[in-house]
Amino acid sequence: MKNITTLLFDLDGTLINTNELIVESFLHTLNHYYPGQYKREDVYPFMGPPLIETFEQIDKERTMEMVAHYREFNLGQHDTLVTEFQGVYEAIRILHENNYKMAIVSTKIRDTIIRGLKLAQLDPFFDVIIGLDDVENPKPHPEPVEKALAALGSKPEEAIMVGDNYHDIEGGQNAGTMTAGVAWSLKGRDFLNEYNPDFMLESMADLLEILKVGAENK
Repeated sequence: MKNITTLLFDLDGTLINTNELIVESFLHTLNHYYPGQYKREDVYPFMGPPLIETFEQIDKERTMEMVAHYREFNLGQHDTLVTEFQGVYEAIRILHENNYKMAIVSTKIRDTIIRGLKLAQLDPFFDVIIGLDDVENPKPHPEPVEKALAALGSKPEEAIMVGDNYHDIEGGQNAGTMTAGVAWSLKGRDFLNEYNPDFMLESMADLLEILKVGAENK
């Protein structure tokens, strides 16, 4: 696919496995405020949107208090609970070596994004990071994707937005990019396919196949 020059990636659940960290952070917070009311599967729908949006729906009065409670636990447990997805580092390294322009587009705040990238040793590959604190409107609004494209000097038609949630697929579609879902999403391939991504990746190495990149390097 020669006309694609730019790859935009969500971070959590896409490049790094933060699923356990996020689930535990939600359970820790919700069990503090609502003991015994939330089970593991109850918090899956909360994964993806900004924290403020989620906690506002639960308790408008204590939203910021709950966000702070969540973030304190999340940061404290970050390096213990975050793990790698197999093959991601290698695929991203090859894409970087082949001069693809790449950015992170996430609903997390910038400091936490950088921490995750450093932990996974992916930080050298991303010069552009668009986090929650860089935009007024998070995904699926097109603003974060458009901001990343502008920073990279790219047009929507030469980009693919890659992510594990509907916010990523719709955010890319709303900004006019191609989109790719990841089959390792906690929400599952079938859920993502409902949003009609252009591609479904079984592993990050599938991107290399789609882009016809680095066959000799793999």
